[in-house]
Amino acid sequence: MKRNDAEQIGKLIQQFLRQESLEAPLNEQRLIAAWKDVLGPTIHSYTKELFIKNQVLYVHLTSSVLRQELMMGREMLVRNLNHQVGATVITNIIFR
Repeated sequence: MKRNDAEQIGKLIQQFLRQESLEAPLNEQRLIAAWKDVLGPTIHSYTKELFIKNQVLYVHLTSSVLRQELMMGREMLVRNLNHQVGATVITNIIFR
């Protein structure tokens, strides 16, 4: 017996996440997890806290020199992090 109305499971899961308003929080967690992959383990070791609020990523760093360095490449970081997730999750980064 062959079914003609078969759909891909990935599309069904994505549709479910959108309907239940779970896609945005899931993408935020993916972006936070991608921080170490995009910036590497050295910079990750200076990162104390990461959280997202209103499409802004807040990053608490333990090194003021690193904070200044990352501020200069903020736009590129936003693009790279969003690209890693595959969606526009953040629009800005604030370093503390």
